[in-house]
Formats: sequence, C-alpha cells, structure tokens
Amino acid sequence: MGAKEQELTLEEAFGRLEETVGRLEEEGITLEESFQAYKQGMEILKYCNDKIDKVEKRVMRINEDGETDDFC
Repeated sequence: MGAKEQELTLEEAFGRLEETVGRLEEEGITLEESFQAYKQGMEILKYCNDKIDKVEKRVMRINEDGETDDFC
C-alpha cells in the first residue's frame, strides 16, 4: 500500500478490501487482473492486521480492583 493508503481508517481499509473481493468475483476478470486484485487484497489485509495489532496493544482493561492492565 502506498503512503496515501497508510492514512486510511480501518473502516476505509475494510471497504477497499470488500471492493477488491468484489472485483475478484466478477465474471470475465482476466487472470492477470485477478492476480493484481489478489495482491492488492493481501496488502490491504496486512495493513488491517497491523492496524488491529496496534490498537490491541493500546487497549486497556480494568481489573477487579479498578486498576488498568495492558490488554493481552
């Protein structure tokens, strides 16, 4: 993904992923186009996974004593 795409929200990235899957499901897509769409989809999926991992590391939960612990 390019620098512009790095600024996507998670929702926008999932939207692009849905568009990519839609292209792969189209009748008449060429083999070359399907390879390109697959590659783009995998890049978007990696971006989503990385973004989710970063969010999970920042999430805090409150334990029984009212203190916060890192999300595991």
